[in-house]
Amino acid sequence: MNLDFINQFSVYPLIALIGYLIGSSNMALYLARLKGVNLQADGGTGNPGASNALILMGWKAGVLVGAHDIGKAVLAVWLAGVLFPDTAYCGVVAGVACVLGHMFPFYTHFRGGKGFAAYLGMTLALNWKFALLLIAAILILLLVTDYIVVGTMTTVLAFPAYCAATHHVVTALILCVASSAMIWKHRGNIARIADGTEIGFRSAGRGDHRIR
Repeated sequence: MNLDFINQFSVYPLIALIGYLIGSSNMALYLARLKGVNLQADGGTGNPGASNALILMGWKAGVLVGAHDIGKAVLAVWLAGVLFPDTAYCGVVAGVACVLGHMFPFYTHFRGGKGFAAYLGMTLALNWKFALLLIAAILILLLVTDYIVVGTMTTVLAFPAYCAATHHVVTALILCVASSAMIWKHRGNIARIADGTEIGFRSAGRGDHRIR
């Protein structure tokens, strides 16, 4: 039996825990408490993430929350590589755990954000060239459709598919854990687009639903 493999495999729970705890940090909640804003208010998405921060607190809050969520995923992937440099797939395990930590933080009864910015940050840390192509595609889709969720679905489907197509099958399978959770989390957005009630990016940016 390969003891090196066993020793390497045994650190994955620790890597996942580190990623999860980093991902559990939520700037939308911090800002909402500071400003006295109810993230569950009517007119928003009810979600403690960048999109709802934009809708209810303005573009500055939305940018800050988005940057925080991207940054924490980059940090999780980078830190895993520093702490466990000889462990295969440490970066993607930490990144996926970070996304899940954002979506299911323990201190809010596992009710968190929808993970798009964190997933994008993980993609940036794992493959920055592909991430830049994705960002370009997201911006084009946002301009054409006015819905952030269209770019979200494109991202969570395209990155695992790209990894599988480039013979990184294990990485693709690990990514699918986060992608599947995000698709499930966004099922309401998809339904609202279908019935015409989803809040568009331009409407959110104008402050049509803003509390303060």
